[in-house]
Amino acid sequence: MATENQTDPTALVQQPRVNLLGMSRKNMEVYLSSIGEKPFRAQQILKWIHHSGIDNFDEMTNLGKPLRAKLQELAEIRPPNVVKQLDSIDGTRKWAVEVGGNNLVETVLIPDGQRGTLCVSSQVGCSLDCSFCATGKQGFMRDLTASEIIGQVWLAIKSYDGFNNGNKRIVTNVVMMGMGEPLLNFDNVVEAMSLMLDDFGYGLSKRRVTLSTSGVVPMLDKLGDVSTVSLAISLHAPNDELRSQLVPINKKYPIAELLAASKRYIAKQEDTHRVVTIEYTLIAGVNDGVEHAKELAEVLRDLPCKVNLIPFNPFSLSNYKRPSNNAVNRFWLVMTEAGYVTTVRTPRGDDIDAACGQLAGQVQDRTKRSERHRQKAELAQPIRLV
Repeated sequence: MATENQTDPTALVQQPRVNLLGMSRKNMEVYLSSIGEKPFRAQQILKWIHHSGIDNFDEMTNLGKPLRAKLQELAEIRPPNVVKQLDSIDGTRKWAVEVGGNNLVETVLIPDGQRGTLCVSSQVGCSLDCSFCATGKQGFMRDLTASEIIGQVWLAIKSYDGFNNGNKRIVTNVVMMGMGEPLLNFDNVVEAMSLMLDDFGYGLSKRRVTLSTSGVVPMLDKLGDVSTVSLAISLHAPNDELRSQLVPINKKYPIAELLAASKRYIAKQEDTHRVVTIEYTLIAGVNDGVEHAKELAEVLRDLPCKVNLIPFNPFSLSNYKRPSNNAVNRFWLVMTEAGYVTTVRTPRGDDIDAACGQLAGQVQDRTKRSERHRQKAELAQPIRLV
């Protein structure tokens, strides 16, 4: 039996410090209350982290010294570590971000005049294995934490010294279109997006934060109950037979169910003018024909939407080809004449493998899928349906 002056060995184990970087205002208020502090301090701490880029509690001068000392002991502000930065000739910048366990995820900033769109990753790899996406070929390891997700925004702004630029925004838009399926990391993605929208975080408009999903229908319905961000659907095919080959999750949640869930999402929004963005990767000889365009126009008839056509961006483990400009233009014309606002995404950053569908990172794949894809790469043939 331990005597009165003996120390319990378990008391000597230092508890890990809490990372405040990915904590929403609500959760930070709860945390501060749990350590005996006033909840309103959350607003001050959030502004230091996300408005000023401060990661040292000693620099938070409007907090009392006792609170700063307590936070130094119990908490931290720890963004993920950038191990590589690549700059494209077109101004696009890509970061490889270390997230532990020899895993890397990739983040991309696409500048366009006064606009800066940041493509953010949500998982280490992806479990969905879409056939035209480099991320899926890497397999899957784990979900990112909220700190690792919002940390990509923090790091991007820091990279451009954006916290010291006054009112000039480096990141004006965020798209959850990087590595991973955001709705399969629901809680952490929602937590991070709440910081993107919060005036004490990054203060972005709900129209400037977009979540892209391949179609996890139950979680899409759940998202409509807790979030107001813009929605993009990775569709890529006008019928279930073809989409199930390109986007395997379609076998579980076919097109009709996905589009119905999309309609339910925008119906829950207070803004009655919201539309869904339909993302459609054009692959030569696979889904880029006029007949596909006509079928797509009919499938989308009852959904308030706009269409974003994305010419396929090649990568090493795929035999797919980018369509000709004529094929892209024909597809665009059919959709436009059918009454849809239709844009063609200009490839950006493809010289540094930062274009749509090219993000791969470094994944310690627990599914072994990446090894199987490498073995099949030389034998793989594109899907061709007529």
